[in-house]
Amino acid sequence: MDTYKNADFLYHEVAERLGRMIEQGLLKTGDKLPSVRALSEEQGISQSTAFRAYSELERRGVVEARPRSGYYVRYLHRRHAPPPLLPAERQPIRDISVDEMIAEVYRSLTREDIVRLSMAAPSLDLIPEARLNKSMMEALRMDPNSCIHYDDIQGNAKLRQQLARYAFHWSGQALPEDAITTQGCMEALSLSLQATTRPGDTVAIEAPTFFGIFSVLQSLGLKALEIPAHPETGASLDYLEKALGRHAVRACLFVPNFNNPTGACMPEGNKERLVSMLARRDIPLIEDDIYGELFFGRSRPASCKSFDRKGLVMHCASVSKMLAPGYRVGWCFPGRFREQFLQRKHSFSVTSATPTHAAVARFLETGRFDLHMRKLRKALHTQCLRYSQAISEYFPEGVRVSRPQGGYGLWLELPPKADSYILYQQAMQHHISIAPGKIFSTDGRFRNYIRIGFGSPYTDKIDWSLQVLGQLVASAG
Repeated sequence: MDTYKNADFLYHEVAERLGRMIEQGLLKTGDKLPSVRALSEEQGISQSTAFRAYSELERRGVVEARPRSGYYVRYLHRRHAPPPLLPAERQPIRDISVDEMIAEVYRSLTREDIVRLSMAAPSLDLIPEARLNKSMMEALRMDPNSCIHYDDIQGNAKLRQQLARYAFHWSGQALPEDAITTQGCMEALSLSLQATTRPGDTVAIEAPTFFGIFSVLQSLGLKALEIPAHPETGASLDYLEKALGRHAVRACLFVPNFNNPTGACMPEGNKERLVSMLARRDIPLIEDDIYGELFFGRSRPASCKSFDRKGLVMHCASVSKMLAPGYRVGWCFPGRFREQFLQRKHSFSVTSATPTHAAVARFLETGRFDLHMRKLRKALHTQCLRYSQAISEYFPEGVRVSRPQGGYGLWLELPPKADSYILYQQAMQHHISIAPGKIFSTDGRFRNYIRIGFGSPYTDKIDWSLQVLGQLVASAG
């Protein structure tokens, strides 16, 4: 018995009151609830009764328990927005070219008066600036030359050692000599393409995918073969297999884990099938795994590299989306193409920036990275749920929203009459920047799609901007 009431009924009463607060919006998605001990003390009940109240709410799907963290309000919505579909057919490019649209969206990212929903990166609020500065100072003090010298062409030795250790996280096995550092992930992708292709070759990519990939292909004189990608499971392997029989594909460049813009995560079985399919044809796979560590579940998804038996998978990533975009610290595990990759790096940039790469190595070896990533994943998961909930409430019926399990972006399919670039222009009049779907393919086919980034903590300003967008979408439909 509890002090004041029978415990058999008291836990139900406490659960009901908390449930009503959640339903009324007094407790919002992602809010941390009091600990079992704190709830016990606040309500004058035993800890066992408090635990039963939370267990009842968890059974109803209202709250969730996170290991070593406590209880949180789950994502609840009154109207369920289904995930987006693939477009039925390619749409002609209108208004301006894809390249011009990309340039225009990029220009808006530097304006301080803009709500940057077009960003798929961490806001400054989520970057551990003090700990990074500490790591930088430690790296400078520990280096006999204060990091003013050229580093090894292959990259900082301590950083490569840490990268090899972290390969265990993506189910891989690697040695420090297997890794080559780069100035960010885009350089790693570019050097990988240079190591495996020649101008005029065809490279298979996902559609939709990150628009920066188009620029790299174009600059290297390569042709793009776009493979339709499902917003939850990624590239269609059936389509790819047929395409490989019709086209002379020299390489594939995919983002299997939390693709940008859809957030799709390729199932493990599909990754294994993809690697096997390409290995039979001796086609290299350039794996952009820049979002792999940004998972919301209990464990990191495996990489395609973990299924590689022939050295054909070139695993590329960086800390830009996790830790420090401005540090320009990336890397590649190039497999059998190690020497070709090193040759291109030597002729392209000679070596990587010594201070920032040494600082990231220090950040990794001190355990600061693990601590930061646990906090970042929790924050992004909560923000993803908050943004999704707001879209469900503020956007009109018929809008479909992706349900990513990691990464930074939500992929929205708007009503058929909506034009994402016109919506972008209208939103900019309200100082809101979004990423129009047209920029995520070479031919502008995703006319009625947009990407909304949730890298910034949910604030009243974000809430207002999503309300405005919902009204604009409603008027366009």
